[in-house]
Amino acid sequence: MRLSLKRRRDGSRLAGGHGRRAEAPESERDDVVAASETVTLVLGEDSPLPESAADVEDLVFRLRGHVAQLGARADPGIPALLRAQQLCSDSIPEGFVRSRVYLVRLAEATQKLTAYVERGGSGPISVEGGRRWRRPTVNVLRGAVFALAMACLVFAASVPRT
Repeated sequence: MRLSLKRRRDGSRLAGGHGRRAEAPESERDDVVAASETVTLVLGEDSPLPESAADVEDLVFRLRGHVAQLGARADPGIPALLRAQQLCSDSIPEGFVRSRVYLVRLAEATQKLTAYVERGGSGPISVEGGRRWRRPTVNVLRGAVFALAMACLVFAASVPRT
């Protein structure tokens, strides 16, 4: 399955060479959504690898544009921004595998930068001034289920039979 990238290139802001748009809440959200869509093109489970070098160059061009747009709204010096800018300054490596690996790394860095800008900074996401709990890992959940099963087994074994 091949994705057509040329259609989007014609309608994208980046190819037109337009200047930076006025910062409005809608445009900020649009930048984050556009970056997320481009990252999904690269990192999505159903997304195929780009077939040609031109497709890789187009995706890298888009991701670099998103990093520039999101970087202007992020705090200078944060690790996500520095990593994304460092990858943007590198040239696209030659070769099929190396260029695709570079593309994936750039998309992952853009994804982290997008998450930073979307939540509005490096602090934890606040919910009405309350505290947000961290999601438990899969191994913690597995351990809790195992402990519950063992407790049920011990309880069932300790009940006298009549």
